[in-house]
Amino acid sequence: MASDIQRYGVSEVAMESTSIYWIPIWRVLEGMFDQKLVNPYFIKQLPGRKTDVKDAEWIATCVYKELIRGSYVPELVIQQLRQYDRRIFDLNKEIACKLVKLDTYLQRCNIRPSNYLSTLDSKSYKKVVKLLARGISDPNELIKCIHGRTINKHGTGSILAALTGVVTEIDSEIIGMLVTEIEMLQSHKDKCQQKMTEICNLYYPKQIVRLQTIPGVKERTATSIIAELGVDLKMFVTTSALVSWCGLRPRNEECAGKIKGRKITLGNKYLRRMLVECAWAAAKTQGSFFNKFSYIQVTARKKNKMKVQVAIARKILVAIWHMFTKDQEYIDILKIAS
Repeated sequence: MASDIQRYGVSEVAMESTSIYWIPIWRVLEGMFDQKLVNPYFIKQLPGRKTDVKDAEWIATCVYKELIRGSYVPELVIQQLRQYDRRIFDLNKEIACKLVKLDTYLQRCNIRPSNYLSTLDSKSYKKVVKLLARGISDPNELIKCIHGRTINKHGTGSILAALTGVVTEIDSEIIGMLVTEIEMLQSHKDKCQQKMTEICNLYYPKQIVRLQTIPGVKERTATSIIAELGVDLKMFVTTSALVSWCGLRPRNEECAGKIKGRKITLGNKYLRRMLVECAWAAAKTQGSFFNKFSYIQVTARKKNKMKVQVAIARKILVAIWHMFTKDQEYIDILKIAS
């Protein structure tokens, strides 16, 4: 196909962004033609009898008459970073699923340390599970793995009762298998993050350092932002375009003076999720603008805390746009005022 296109002197190619079916073709033609990835919504034809050939003719007509604009497709290095980043998101889901299965299996053995521990990924929980995998089920030995603060809060009797159960040799083997699977997934996650950090330090050393000066943004978040957003934001002429692409813009559904909905729009769910996590951390960073903004909106104005975090995530994204497009450092407004 690529040879035939070249033989006919074609220089520009456009295709619909349907699921992942465009990716193999894009990879083959990358570097050979001026490619455009188009949202199917913007090239939708009028109702009627349609075929693949007619659709192709319509797309070619739209491109020839310059009626459409290509979607944002980052450069090759950013695409590689995205593969690692989205693999980490998948691994996080698998780890969470395995932890739930592990806790469910402990319940079969009448052991419930999760009743008194904050998360299934805590150090105390991991230590208890590893002892059970080795065949040690004595509650007096297991309680030594529980943090003293947890024991003081709930009492020794309650913790001992939660660690007393019936664990057979087969149970220990299966628990050990689940622990091994979780450790393998965690090692894959650490390897992906290591690769992302190496690529960012090699190609984007200045950007990854600057991003970590924003409150709530650390190495993992900085690499994820670069992977999903890239560093060349020329496709996003304004901050509003970037906010809309990410999906942090509130809807404006109003009819006859009544507000129908104010939910945020759809967009890049990976970047949006990461920015909201950063917003929670930034809101708790003492002495920062985001901390004061969160306090005023939630405590003084009694606004919904979740909505305030979305607003902080939007502000972080706007700050990133200015940092990348204008080649600036992050500046905290509170520090300037002081």
